Amino acid sequence: MAEIFTGLVEWMSALSPVATYLTILSVAYLENVLPPVPGDMIVVFGGYMAGLGVLNPWVVIGLATIGGTLGFMSMYAIGHRVGLGLLDPDRYKWLPKRRILKARTYLQRWGYSLIAANRFLSGLRSVISLTVGMAHMSITRTTVWSFASALVWTTLLTWAGVFVGENWTVVGGYLRTYGVVVTVIIVLFVLLRLFLYWKKRELPIESK
Repeated sequence: MAEIFTGLVEWMSALSPVATYLTILSVAYLENVLPPVPGDMIVVFGGYMAGLGVLNPWVVIGLATIGGTLGFMSMYAIGHRVGLGLLDPDRYKWLPKRRILKARTYLQRWGYSLIAANRFLSGLRSVISLTVGMAHMSITRTTVWSFASALVWTTLLTWAGVFVGENWTVVGGYLRTYGVVVTVIIVLFVLLRLFLYWKKRELPIESK
C-alpha cells in the first residue's frame, strides 16, 4: 500500500491542476467504496499543493467532501438494497428477523450521531454506511450528516497539509496513531457492552 501511495503522489505531482482536482475527487470517493484506499493522505497532499499555490484549498476541500459523501451514499444504497433482501419473508428464513427489525429501529433513532462521526472513525466508514443503508434510515438526513462529517474532516486534513508544508507526510503518522486509538476505544466499548449484557442475563439466575 505504501508503494501504491508513493506512486500515486508522484503521478499526481506531474498532473495539471484540473487533473489533480479530479484525482482528489475520485480517490475521496473510492476510499469509502474500496478501503483501504489512502484517501485521507491524498487530501493532505492536496493541502500541501494548495500551500504551494498550485491548488486552491477550498476547491480541494469541496471536491474531497463531495467525493466522500458520494462514496458514503453509494455504500448506503448497497446496504439499503441488501437490507430489503434480508427482510424478505420468503428468503433467509433462518435469520432472526424480529431482532433485525429491533436493531433497525434502534439505529434509526440513534444512528444519525454515528453518521455525523463516521469520518472520524477510522476503518469503519464503509461498515457504517452499509449498516445505515440496511436500516433504511432517511436518505435526506443521512446525506446531510455524511456531508457535514466529510466537510469537517477534509477541512482539517487540507489545512494540516497547508500548514505543515514539506513535512506533510508526518500527518500520516498522526493519522495512524489516531486510528489505533479509536479502534482500541471502540473495541473496549463493545467488550464493555457485551459484558454488561452478559451480567444482565445472569442476574435472574443468581437470584433464584
